[in-house]
Amino acid sequence: MPGILARSGLGFLSNSAMDTSQDAQRRLTELEIKASFTEDLLDQLNLTIYRQQEQIDGLIRQVAQLRQQSPDPGAGGARNLRDELPPHY
Repeated sequence: MPGILARSGLGFLSNSAMDTSQDAQRRLTELEIKASFTEDLLDQLNLTIYRQQEQIDGLIRQVAQLRQQSPDPGAGGARNLRDELPPHY
């Protein structure tokens, strides 16, 4: 009933004012829950990005090592693909 007054910590409030206060509290609680989930998701995404960057750095090091190991294609002269026959010939 809208005309009934209720006692709260802030004084006398009507039922509609209490409903508004409870609705605001419920909405605030929902926002806090969403913010918590968002924070957890952000932490997971940051960890994923960190791990991917570590993998990228490792792959860059491997490519650099492979480049050092392979002979320079220009140093050995021109290659003919007929000189490199497959093993079954």
